[in-house]
Amino acid sequence: MTLKQEKIDVTDRIVGKLHGNQIDLYLENEKIGSLKIPSDKSQFELSSQFQVFNQKIFKDYSVVQEPDAKYTDCDQEGGWC
Repeated sequence: MTLKQEKIDVTDRIVGKLHGNQIDLYLENEKIGSLKIPSDKSQFELSSQFQVFNQKIFKDYSVVQEPDAKYTDCDQEGGWC
């Protein structure tokens, strides 16, 4: 019996994680490589709700700052609010 080398396309299963000045590439939980990003040439094009700060990516979202009083004293076990 002999083994024959084959290739399988895993491109759509690769995940990139930003780490310093590089993007680490993973297939499932295995690190398979990285892409170096020159710090003087890094540019990010993100959707409007995302931004880069200190080499981290943040998403903007809205939160309730002062909830209505009628929703703060609920009896979850009794099923009323």
